[in-house]
Amino acid sequence: MISAFEWMMARRYLRARRQEGFISVISWFSLLGIALGVATLIVVMSVMNGFRAELLGRILGLNGHAMVLGEGSSLGGFGEIAARIRRIEGVVSATPMIEGQVMVLARDTARGALVRGLDPADLRARELIATRIMFGSIDRLGPEDVVIGQRMAFRLGLRVGQELTLVSPQTAATPFGTVPRMKTYRIAATFEVGMFEYDSSYIFMPLESARLFFRVDAERVTGVEVMLDSPDRLPRVRAQLIAASGGQGRLHDWQQANSSLFTAVQIERNVMFLILTLIILVAAFNIISSLIMLVKDKGRDIAVLRTMGATRGSIMRIFLLAGSTIGVVGTAAGFALGLAFALNIEAVRRFLESLLHIDLFAAEIRFLTQIPAKVDSFEVALTVAMALGLSFLATIYPSWRAARLDPVEALRYE
Repeated sequence: MISAFEWMMARRYLRARRQEGFISVISWFSLLGIALGVATLIVVMSVMNGFRAELLGRILGLNGHAMVLGEGSSLGGFGEIAARIRRIEGVVSATPMIEGQVMVLARDTARGALVRGLDPADLRARELIATRIMFGSIDRLGPEDVVIGQRMAFRLGLRVGQELTLVSPQTAATPFGTVPRMKTYRIAATFEVGMFEYDSSYIFMPLESARLFFRVDAERVTGVEVMLDSPDRLPRVRAQLIAASGGQGRLHDWQQANSSLFTAVQIERNVMFLILTLIILVAAFNIISSLIMLVKDKGRDIAVLRTMGATRGSIMRIFLLAGSTIGVVGTAAGFALGLAFALNIEAVRRFLESLLHIDLFAAEIRFLTQIPAKVDSFEVALTVAMALGLSFLATIYPSWRAARLDPVEALRYE
């Protein structure tokens, strides 16, 4: 049980006097180091969690959880295959799709793009697209219309209602020889899902228009895109999805398509956690050094307290309280600062960009158009517990050394 006397002595030792200024400076640096370490760890882990959640949500929101592809370049009998897939438990939708690479021409500018042909009803049901329409509308998507990403429209200098030309790698025979297949479409709407790759390179058109443009047979599509009620269900229904294809299809899921990306994010997250933990560890060593110097400086005081009846346990608790207070205050400050920064990181980024006139978050490099942050309560609690634990452990040796001090020897050398 900690007494009021021990609390009073611990607070007194934490207050700096003129002759103890250097010790106080080290204590303040220790507190600041723990606060910055905790805050940085909370912010970095929240941003890494946010990146993973945003990437997963937008990739799966646009691409689905799995794609049943044909053994060749296309899949036949897709109507029956889609019907069988929809009967599997956990399947939300099974969408036939025609997909192909094209070159986009507009205003003397050429860009590569990916065209996806969907039934207009399926496109309107795709929530990530339907709720992110910036200009125009997809409600009346005609056979000569397309929906493109807002960043693509910006780079091509186009607006809704204007036209662009798609060039297919497939060739068409003409009196002048074989030439690439070209067709002009009108922009019906533009979307912005917030992921640079999609906003700058994806084009959606009606399924029948894509069939004509890519010259796909009436009973064939590129594949059937499958959306589940949860991505975690995929391993349990994988065999059923393959069986539903009737032996003529192969399954390509979201984990296979994006394994390198999510693996890189996870590795980076683990490495950052390890590196930033070292900041807290260094601050804990500062607590040890400051307390050892404080014990050395307070040798006479400790001897007087011992001769007045203070026990070894009481002396040890005084210095445990002094050191632990640094860790608790630093951890609390870092916790508050880290949460405030993580929850307002996008506003902070915009403020710094406007103040410094530089681009701190280039969407072309980082996939997303804004910095995401997702605070995980378990990770925050783990960070706080780790900081408090290291701070407490750092006080044990100096406190034990103070308790073991011989009052006779201390007074003799004073």
